[in-house]
This record gives sequence, C-alpha cells and structure tokens, in this order.
Amino acid sequence: MSTINPYGGISNSLQNTGSNTKKNTLDQTEFLKLMTTQMTHQDPTKPMDNSEFVSQMAQFGTVSGIQELQQSFKDFSTSISSDQSLQAASLVGRNVSVASDFGVLPAGGDINGNFTLATSSASTHVIISDPNTNEIIKTIPLDSQSAGTIPFQWDGTNDNGVMANPGLYKIRAEALIDETNTAIQPNIMSKVDSVTMSNNSTGVQVNIAGLGAMSFNKIKEIL
Repeated sequence: MSTINPYGGISNSLQNTGSNTKKNTLDQTEFLKLMTTQMTHQDPTKPMDNSEFVSQMAQFGTVSGIQELQQSFKDFSTSISSDQSLQAASLVGRNVSVASDFGVLPAGGDINGNFTLATSSASTHVIISDPNTNEIIKTIPLDSQSAGTIPFQWDGTNDNGVMANPGLYKIRAEALIDETNTAIQPNIMSKVDSVTMSNNSTGVQVNIAGLGAMSFNKIKEIL
C-alpha cells in the first residue's frame, strides 16, 4: 500500500518560493496552505479534531498580532525620536532651564534658577558650594514660600561679599516641610551649545554650556 505524503504540495511550494534561500518561519499564506494540505490528506477513518485546527489558527494569529504590534511600537518610537531631534536642534544657541545640581558662574555674571514646592514651606534657602571640596560659598535665604515655582539668583559673591572665581559650582535647594529639612531639585538656566542626535542607548542629548551633555527630557523650560 502506497503512502501519501500530506505535506508534499506545501513542501514543493516553499522550495520554489524561496529559491536557494532557506526559511525557518512560515508566513500567513504558507500556514494556511499547510492547514489545507493537512485537511485534504487526513485519514478518513481518523479525522483530525476541529478544535486542533482552531487552536493552531489562534496561536498563529496571536504570534502574528504580537509581531505587528512590535513593529508599530518600533515605528512609533522612531517617529518620536525624529520629532525630538528636530525640536532639540532648534534649541541651539537658546537659553533653557534644566534639572541640574550644578551651575556655571561666568566672569562678571550670575547663576539663575528655580525650584518647585509641592506645598508651602516655613523656610527655604539655596546653598552654593565648591563641587570638589563641598565648602559652602554662599547661602541664599528665601524665607517662607507658598507652593509653586520659586526663583533664585546668585550674583557670584560669597558670604563675605567677595566675588568668587568663575567656574562650576554645586547648587542645592532646601525647604522646611512638615518640620523636616527637605532637598528640592533645582533647575538651572543655561545656554544650549549643541545637540547630539539619538541612538539606541542614549536618545537625544543636549550639550549645555559648562554642564556637558544631558538628556533632552531634562529640559524644563525654554527661555
């Protein structure tokens, strides 16, 4: 008794379609051809269970749907990255406010920034210190403040009224909230020197004067 190969038709089809290229996966058309071949050549005395076909179709549909969703997310991510790159490029030469614990004091200039209080504070202040030694250069009292954005400015003088040297300084904002001295993230105003376009690991980077490269997402305000 001769034996019929139920997969002969689909096997030849796959070989002819791919020429000399080996395929390790089935697309939707090939999957349906395989199922049709199975149904055509099944043993009449032992027909395959319909639920098995439904299960196979459901599994294939799930995998296909996931692949399409992954591609959609990839396309969406690429679109967002391109949009961010265009926005970041337009910032070159402009002043922005960025979340940073450091600020650059220019010769004859000052450092401007702000921080945001989620609730009112009985006492607030900003501390300027040497980034290498942590020596306190200046404490700027801001007294009691209501919830909201609190601006501050350092004119470059130390606690003795002597002008500090130009350079990089550490900025720390603190507020007394519920009788607890709490550190608040300061935002420092500076100029965007250039932009580094995104790659898979870092995303769009803006190069801030004196502060170096940081994520585009750290920009809080365009001035």
